[in-house]
Formats: sequence, structure tokens, C-alpha cells
Amino acid sequence: MTDIKIFIIDDSAVVRQVLTDVLNKISGFQVIGAASDPIFALKKLDEQWPDVIVLDIEMPRMDGITFLKKIMIEHPTPVVICSTLTTKGAHVVMEAMSAGAVDIITKPTVNLRDFLQESSILMSNAIKGASQAKLHRMKHSLGKKTTAPKIMQAMEHTTDRVIAIGASTGGTQAIEHILTRLPKTSPGIVIVQHMPELFTASFANRLNNICEVTVKEAQNNDRILPGLVLIAPGGRHLLLRRSGAQYRVEVKDGPLVTRHKPSVNVLFRSVAKSAGKNAIGIILTGMGDDGAKGLKELHDTGALTIAQDEASCVVYGMPKEAVKIGAIDKEVALESVPEIILSHH
Repeated sequence: MTDIKIFIIDDSAVVRQVLTDVLNKISGFQVIGAASDPIFALKKLDEQWPDVIVLDIEMPRMDGITFLKKIMIEHPTPVVICSTLTTKGAHVVMEAMSAGAVDIITKPTVNLRDFLQESSILMSNAIKGASQAKLHRMKHSLGKKTTAPKIMQAMEHTTDRVIAIGASTGGTQAIEHILTRLPKTSPGIVIVQHMPELFTASFANRLNNICEVTVKEAQNNDRILPGLVLIAPGGRHLLLRRSGAQYRVEVKDGPLVTRHKPSVNVLFRSVAKSAGKNAIGIILTGMGDDGAKGLKELHDTGALTIAQDEASCVVYGMPKEAVKIGAIDKEVALESVPEIILSHH
């Protein structure tokens, strides 16, 4: 196998140097160049085009979003955003994800070298996932509100049913595709999307602005209700708990599970325990195997379990692992997921 060729665009010389050092130490990675802004980058990229671009957002002369939109039209390439952890930055990163960026890695404002070396596993996963991404399957959103299709039969207003969704690389677009097609009467939904802290709140807010359902970042003890979607906060696990006749969520800290926090496995296992066959488990596009074992536990309770099919996945990793261990009732195209959510009683 040939190395994954990476090009870094960041206006900080320190970030460029540290990222180059860290990534070149990872087996199978080769940093072929770096530039301080997109204008310089375009000159160098003409000489050798990379497999993955690691891109800062805020830079002089041309910002990352403008550059991202330009190359997605002229030379579609998997892009991983490298952004500082700030609330303001999180909003811009969501814009980048909508414009076609595949994943996010974060960088702190202090102790950069230590942080990047510690987070090399997360960076490795993000870049490997990006290198496998099938960009033509990504739904580039314009952020317009989509009306839900008229496929809602007489939906029961009950909290007995809960939909649990897990996703990683390519998942932000897949989740948007699903949620913008659901009416206010849809069952309560809990979601784990692999994403760093701070970014999940922006992701939830953005979805809330374009969906009929209400979307929010989950808080401890939130109740599952029809028409409400709860997204696991970055850096926290999300669990479902039964409280009498109601379902509520628990948001808690803890170690990485299947190399992630939040972990899809943690969510699915808690749904298996608390809701069992009253749940539907759905695993979407993503790199790695997080969610497979938890979905198998959910499947074994009699719950309906669904995997996004290979043809519609940006990265057919997590669904493939779930299929491999017999955790899935059926594989379906992304297009079919909203109807399954609404029609399965």
C-alpha cells in the first residue's frame, strides 16, 4: 500500500512544523508539503496533489472556507479541518462541514506540541477516514430548510419508542439528510456523531435552524420526546435510561470506549438495556468499528437494526463491521432511513 499523501495549510509556522512531525511519524502517512495560506498552497499543489488536505479556517489573503469551496468545484479532495477550540470557530467549522469538509481535528492555543502528540490517534483516524471518503456521496447542503415528506401515517404520540443513531466520517451530512426529512411528530431520537467538544453544540444549533424537529445538544436528564433530537456532546458519553414510563438521557464523562468519547457502543448498549425491542438502532457512514458490538446487543433484544449501505456511505467502515458480526436486520440506502424511522411501529 502506498502512503497517504498529506498537505497542510495553516498560517502558524509552529502548527505546520508540529503537525508535519507528528503525522510523518505515523506509519502510512507522508506530509508532502505545507503552506501558510491557500494562495501559496495552490502554487505548490500544482506540482503534486495530495490525498488529504489538512486545512486551517482563519488565514490571511484567503480564508479556509473560500478555498474549500473552490477546490470542491475544481479538484474535489478530502479535507480535514484543523481548528482551534472556540465557540466562534465552531460555527465556522459547521459551515466548512456543509461545504464538503470530511472531518475535524482540534488544536489548542497553548501546549500545542504536547496536545498534538497526545491526539495523534484521533488525527490518524480522521486522516485515514478522509483518505477513504467517497466525496461524490457527500450531500453538500446549502442550509435551506427542507420540508418533511408526506409519509407520516398516524404517528403515535408516545415516548415508548426511541431511535438511536451512530455516525462518524461523513455523518454530519448523513444526519442532516435524515433529520431535514422528519416531521415534528417523529419519534424521539438520540445521536452520537464523533465530533470534538464545542462543535456538537454548533452542529445541533445548525440542524435546529433547518429542521422541523427540535435538535439540541443533550444535557443530563433530558427526556426523550416525540419531535426532539438529542445529540451527544463532544467529549462526553450519552446513555439512555428508563425512568418509570419515560426515557431520559445521562451525559457523563469517562474513558474513551472503542477509541471514542462519545462512543456509539456506549449509546447502543444503554439503549439495548433500557429500551430493547422498543428501539431502532441505525449505524451510518464512518471509519472504524465503534457501534458494531453495541448494535449487536441491541439486535439481540429484538430491536430493529439498520445499517447504511455501502453505495450511499462516504466511508463504509462502521456499517461494514456491524454487518460482519451479524448485528444488522437490513442494509438500506440513506434515502430510505427517514421512512423507516416514521413507518416502523
